[in-house]
Amino acid sequence: MSQENIKKSVRSFYDQVGWQTIGDTLYQNALYEDLRPVSRDYLHRCHMRLKRHLAQEGTYYLDAGSGPVQYPEYLTYSEGYQARVCMDISIVALREARKRVGEHGLYVVADIAHLPFKSDVFDGISALHTIHHVPMTEKQVAFDALYRVLKPGRSMVVVDGWTNAPLMTRLAGFMNFIKRLKAWRKGTDRENEPEPTQSSIPGQDSLPDVQAKKSSSPAGTFVEKFDADGLIEMLTGRMPFEIMVWRSVSVAFLRSVIYPEWGGRFWLKVIFWLEERFPRLLGRIGQYPLIVINKPAGESDLAETASKV
Repeated sequence: MSQENIKKSVRSFYDQVGWQTIGDTLYQNALYEDLRPVSRDYLHRCHMRLKRHLAQEGTYYLDAGSGPVQYPEYLTYSEGYQARVCMDISIVALREARKRVGEHGLYVVADIAHLPFKSDVFDGISALHTIHHVPMTEKQVAFDALYRVLKPGRSMVVVDGWTNAPLMTRLAGFMNFIKRLKAWRKGTDRENEPEPTQSSIPGQDSLPDVQAKKSSSPAGTFVEKFDADGLIEMLTGRMPFEIMVWRSVSVAFLRSVIYPEWGGRFWLKVIFWLEERFPRLLGRIGQYPLIVINKPAGESDLAETASKV
């Protein structure tokens, strides 16, 4: 598939599927996240982890691949800035973002690999789950473009997912065992229960039930991820960067292992503590890295050069 067709497919997916609502405050894309109450505090703390790596105030904040700014935590990233620039390839995303950001936002339809902004203009930048939609041949171009528009002396953060994250690969057998155990226990419990009537089944259309039904999930779009070694090779010598952890465990892990009746909240607190204790290790082997890029003061010319290489 050509680069142009890839971008069209991504735009079409988010316009027609991903950012279509399935409730008052939820989008179809929520089917790819674990929004159960048992995971809520852990997800909140992971979202807020990003903020510590950004300047707390400035003139312009770039939300590259903003989507509809669907989580409340996202709004806090730019609360100390004069304006938040929401940039996305999807016009539907920007219409939804305007509902949340309002007059504090500026809204730009653009491609992350070809940013229409001047160099050295943003005091803070985030790109959350966006670069995995960029083909491998343009990923370096996308990083260079973000680096070019970042102000010297400031930092940006990129959150993405590794392909075949080592930690998740090691835990695959455990996840399958827990799923089988859960299914067995559920089957045993049902044998001892009276047959439910249609009117006695609570929450049939609740989000967790929808998430559990693979057939209910919309077809995805183009995604191409790299591993830690590939990212390190690509960025080394081009810009100062550090790989931290955003979230070490995948959505599949949360849904298959974490249950409230099995101490799920406690185990997620343990996981978060380990992430705080070993952020660099879990950033490289866990599922979702937090890539922090700092642009040294006075490095404007280097950014211009990098964008042309």
